[in-house]
Amino acid sequence: MAENNKPKQTRKGKTNNPHGRPAGTPNKATIQAREAIALFVDGNAHRLSEWLDKVAEGEKGMKCNRAGEQYEDWIVEPNPAKAFELFQSVVEYHVPKLARTELVGDENNPLAIQQVRRVIVDPKRDS
Repeated sequence: MAENNKPKQTRKGKTNNPHGRPAGTPNKATIQAREAIALFVDGNAHRLSEWLDKVAEGEKGMKCNRAGEQYEDWIVEPNPAKAFELFQSVVEYHVPKLARTELVGDENNPLAIQQVRRVIVDPKRDS
């Protein structure tokens, strides 16, 4: 029988490298992508509001009909809901979403709330 020199399979989320990246730490590509998005958003914040205003309020411009006559019409129809949706989609990459967490118990294991109180004592005052 030939020996298999491949590393032993590990469970998902586990590694054979004890000095690897800690769990939950983003890789370099993710960090660079987030920094690039943040830089773009920060560098275009003044323009972003202008773009969103154009979407929300619409923009009129000149168009031509088949006869070659020019007339004014909407280039971008007013759409405030779309402007807000676009704003949210940009912000979510710059400010991370918070996960919703609901803590519940059941009839066998009710949710118990404990209060921890820490008191700092000055040893010089107690003497």
